[in-house]
Amino acid sequence: MTPVSKVKNPSPQPSGISDEALTFEKVWLMFQKTDKKFQETDKQFKETDKKFQETDKKFQETDKKFQETDKKLNNLEYLFTSQWGKLVESLVEGDLLTLLKQRGVDVTDTIKRRSGCRDGINYEFDIIAINGNEIVIVEVKTTLRPGDIRDFLKKLKMAKTWMPEYSNKKILGAVAFLAEDAGTSALAERKGLFVIRATGDSASIINRNDFVPKCW
Repeated sequence: MTPVSKVKNPSPQPSGISDEALTFEKVWLMFQKTDKKFQETDKQFKETDKKFQETDKKFQETDKKFQETDKKLNNLEYLFTSQWGKLVESLVEGDLLTLLKQRGVDVTDTIKRRSGCRDGINYEFDIIAINGNEIVIVEVKTTLRPGDIRDFLKKLKMAKTWMPEYSNKKILGAVAFLAEDAGTSALAERKGLFVIRATGDSASIINRNDFVPKCW
């Protein structure tokens, strides 16, 4: 006869301790650890945010310095351009009467920096050469660009309105420059303007020999 093995009853749990109590303790421990990690993460976020704020402040300071530097460069560019412009004006004015007479325009006097305000509009012309019947208005540029030609043509159309004392005179136009964007002097000639290039210590008219100026 085969002996029957006895099934042992499980050992009783210690009083006061159950599966539920163990599970709760584990969960509570995990919660505490997770909360600690959240606190550490929050601290790191705050530190990172502080660094971002410091970086942003540095960017603002750097941008301010760039703006100040840009302003100084603009001032230097204006000073440089202004001084060169005055030099070109002096070179052109010294030879202007002779150059125009060689082209059949018998002017006798020059006026520099004629400016005024008419009907609320401020205007200025760099050089004006005058005789009894006609005047030549000269626009002086350190570097001549196509936009300068367009602007000057608009000014020539208004010249008699702005300077009514010349309303009965024939007005001619000229541009004088030290350097140019490619093709600008050719554009000026096609628009009927005398083209004067300043070189070294003098100036010269570079229009074709058969050039006929436009009258305004």
